[in-house]
Amino acid sequence: MADHTFRDLETAAYCPRKLYYRRRDGPPDVPAEIERIRRLACDYERLLTDDAALLSAPVEPDPATVRERLRAARDRLGMWDALATPAETDVYLAGKDARGIAHKLVETDSGTVPSLVFAGRPPDQGVWEPQSVRLVAAAKALSWERERPVERVLAEYPAYGVVRDVEVTARRSGQYRRALRVAESIDAPPARVSNDAKCETCDYREQCGVRTRSLRSLL
Repeated sequence: MADHTFRDLETAAYCPRKLYYRRRDGPPDVPAEIERIRRLACDYERLLTDDAALLSAPVEPDPATVRERLRAARDRLGMWDALATPAETDVYLAGKDARGIAHKLVETDSGTVPSLVFAGRPPDQGVWEPQSVRLVAAAKALSWERERPVERVLAEYPAYGVVRDVEVTARRSGQYRRALRVAESIDAPPARVSNDAKCETCDYREQCGVRTRSLRSLL
């Protein structure tokens, strides 16, 4: 059985010290608001047609922008129907190196594509590197189970109306392997990082001892 979860590898790519604390304390409960945002990923068609549903949804940009982005994704993706109404959701995958949940398995003409749903904000282009590692972990786990290559994966940011088709490139696979090595090497608290903006929202910042300062204090 794979030793690492998809989230382990995502966390290793984000901050190895955070992974140490998460392993020590156990994974935190998923907040209800995060679950509410994730559920939007199975409600795209209603968000496109039902004004009341869109106005009451936990979206971050204005509702008109979210609907415009969803329409653009529908027009761009050749798998929209399968994405909006997936045959399988919250599917457990166990690969050679990592295991975890694919929020959707999307059937396409070229095969099954895993999709992960993220509650936060997407970057202007592509996906954040830790999320890329998690996406590749899901693709490789599905590939291991189905015994066939999985060369793409989907990243959904439903609170922003954004869906991104991500190719499993050599560069992304390299990031995944680095995160795997980090996850395998942690048996004590790794060195602290300092003055990093990502520490501001970390659940472990108090016990970690990282001193964070605002941009104003640095100027």
